[in-house]
Amino acid sequence: MSRNTVPLGRVLGIPVRLDYSWFLIFGLITWSLAISYYPHEFPHWSGSLYWIMGAVTAIMLFVSVLLHELGHSVVAMRFKVPVRKITLFIFGGIAQLGSEPPSAVAEFWIALAGPAVSLALACVFEALRHVLTGAEPLMALAEYLALINGMLFLFNLVPGFPLDGGRVLRAIVWGATKNLRRATFVAAHVGRFIAFAFIFLGVWQALSGNLLNGIWIAFIGWFLDSAAAGQLHAQDAHDLMAGYKVAAAMSPQFVSIPSDITLARLVDEHILGGSRRSFAVTRGNRVAGLLTLHGLREIPRDQWMTTTAEEAMIPLERLKVVTPDTDLWKALEEMQRDGFNQLPVMTDDRMVGMLTREDTISFLQTLKEFGR
Repeated sequence: MSRNTVPLGRVLGIPVRLDYSWFLIFGLITWSLAISYYPHEFPHWSGSLYWIMGAVTAIMLFVSVLLHELGHSVVAMRFKVPVRKITLFIFGGIAQLGSEPPSAVAEFWIALAGPAVSLALACVFEALRHVLTGAEPLMALAEYLALINGMLFLFNLVPGFPLDGGRVLRAIVWGATKNLRRATFVAAHVGRFIAFAFIFLGVWQALSGNLLNGIWIAFIGWFLDSAAAGQLHAQDAHDLMAGYKVAAAMSPQFVSIPSDITLARLVDEHILGGSRRSFAVTRGNRVAGLLTLHGLREIPRDQWMTTTAEEAMIPLERLKVVTPDTDLWKALEEMQRDGFNQLPVMTDDRMVGMLTREDTISFLQTLKEFGR
């Protein structure tokens, strides 16, 4: 995802990024407010003011979404759950947690924190609306933000996974049954039912003449169904991999290259005609780092003749590494969370293999075909 996002900085130490899809929804919201909502509510404004207020309102809407996600993040960190990043995108925002909550209680409060922030914002903006009656544009902005945050509060409490309400439902079922797998199964299936209801409502709206709203509602339903189905697939994969270690899926074969080899020579001797995507860079008898094709492509081609593997590699101290005894699912989560395609497998400072996404996918397919 990070390749398709724009970094905005850090809030409370959490990286905040803007997905490219945000620009599309920002334009649509600004356009809708400028030609429809504000002209209908305030017909005496100038044309330029409609567009200014439309853009400002769209920005403040996503500020509200960011505060919603920060609510989740702050409570998650209180429960010692790391927050990797917050991404704003076409459907709003998402706080990416580094791991599952440690308990049903933690899941409940983390899920509830976001809607609580939206409700608080709705109350604050409603109070400001009454204070700003003498400044009509500001009063209009507060009125709209009070309305939209109230809607965010209600929408996110819909008990459909992966919405916040669905996570609250999962926490309740998890607490009652002491079984996270069963809780995920219940919440995800409820989420898919609600997603299909959104799709049906959207199609009905579109056929009734409200085409744009109908398409948007159906699109939201499709997104919710895809997310809920993805959670079910992830749970199935977790169940299949449970108990397996990295040693079961890793490849003990890897290519080592000397640290002083030039990139041009590396391409000629090891990459052209081959399928290797990463190389262990050695200095003497010790592994010094890892060179990937992505790292290679970041070096301008006209510098390949003079740039060595050591200059282009990721040093060992900056690498995520695993041991043969690391839980396979944990290793896969680390790859997905941090955007790595491979992890070196180390034992006592000695590299014994490589674990790649392809290795884990192939191993998972084998488990599906033949069983555990």
